[in-house]
Amino acid sequence: MILDHIGIVVPCLEQGIDQWEMLFGYQRTSDIVSNARQKVRVVFLSKRKSLKVKLVEPSAQDSPVYRVARRGGGLHHLCFRCPAVQTEIPLLERQGARLLVAPEPGEAFRGHPIAFMLAGNNINFELIDTSEKEGWCTDDSVT
Repeated sequence: MILDHIGIVVPCLEQGIDQWEMLFGYQRTSDIVSNARQKVRVVFLSKRKSLKVKLVEPSAQDSPVYRVARRGGGLHHLCFRCPAVQTEIPLLERQGARLLVAPEPGEAFRGHPIAFMLAGNNINFELIDTSEKEGWCTDDSVT
């Protein structure tokens, strides 16, 4: 598995994008994508020779990240890319990780499966098995 991106909860995507562009020099590299299952809107940001960032904004009060956003947001998850989500889950469970969200199509990943798990030390992580991202801009200067 390799680290694909970090997920940051923000109360407002537009303000989060501005902050990451002005403060950290990142550039928006995807469309804003709505995830109806998780009740969030997400956008990817990139910076040359740096890890990708996914900003996550709740789109409803019953979103899993709503309370985090109300408290100002913050680090939500690490995302690891693996060969196959379905195959990786039982391996990780045998290592002590707990499945939080069973595999489902990820709107931000062009329908490829995503899953969320929890590891020791309260590490929330997402699993994906694709590098495809919905609405991704193909500007090689930032990837």
